[in-house]
Amino acid sequence: MSPVRSIAAAFAALLAVAVLASCGGSSEAPLRAGKLRVATGLDGGVYRVYGRELARVLDKDLKPLRAEDVHTDGSVENLELLSADRAEVVFTLADSASLALAGKAPFSRPAKIVALARLYDDYLQIVVREDSDIERLSDLADKDVSIGARGSGTALEAQSILRLGKIGLRSKAAVRKKFLTLTESTAALEDGRIDAFFWSGGLPSEAIVELRKTVEIRLIGLPAGTAEMLDPDLYSETEIPRYVYGPGGAVRTVIASNLLVVRDTLDDEIAYRITRALFEHKHELVKQHEQAKRLNLRSAIATYPLELHPGAKRWYREASR
Repeated sequence: MSPVRSIAAAFAALLAVAVLASCGGSSEAPLRAGKLRVATGLDGGVYRVYGRELARVLDKDLKPLRAEDVHTDGSVENLELLSADRAEVVFTLADSASLALAGKAPFSRPAKIVALARLYDDYLQIVVREDSDIERLSDLADKDVSIGARGSGTALEAQSILRLGKIGLRSKAAVRKKFLTLTESTAALEDGRIDAFFWSGGLPSEAIVELRKTVEIRLIGLPAGTAEMLDPDLYSETEIPRYVYGPGGAVRTVIASNLLVVRDTLDDEIAYRITRALFEHKHELVKQHEQAKRLNLRSAIATYPLELHPGAKRWYREASR
């Protein structure tokens, strides 16, 4: 089922389990000292802002654990760091997590990962200059296009779209791909070194807002049915409203869920307290980025394709009583 349709089913299942949960209270177990590295994302994107503030909150709330944010290229690198035991908590797109779980390229083996929460949805954004002759996706043929940093979920998503047969951007009509970070992409578009760039992020994305201050831009929409062609269990179709980056009309795009992910071996008590802190300090997270407003009890448990960590399940059961 799609990310949106899975929410009601997941919430109903959780409430059913909650009925069986014990009503007795208990004192909290002390945590062991150690590191809690939160892998975030690129400058100018939501992961970086959201994750940096989450790390600050956890550092304050989970002592003697010492939480710190890790600057990365995004979903793919984050999942690789998690598997290599170089991060404990990571932000990732659900589509990237699905590949990691199955051990499919670009991942070399299945990852033993579970989720703490679904946070918000990422919108695929294709940005061009206002004066560009690019009007639709097929117009990217033989153009210089940044598809995102190599370790990003954006690059995975962009390449999946460009490989779709109905898009018509293969072989001689292929785009000239550049693997640039978001900051590099906005600078290259401003300087005229690329014709367009892909970005998968929350709305609004800071780097694109900043780009609009120096260059007039607009967004390119996706053809109807793109989510179905990609994977209807991981993507849903929607529109980016005109007011987000305006002027310009609304454009059709796809969304994918953003998840907060850990290894399945993470201590249950730590997973419980991270999940609790995420909700109890929501107001602080919202001050840093408005996408934190999307966090809510009903949608947070819809973490397809990942299972919820047992520690996170325990917190949700308690919170839903």
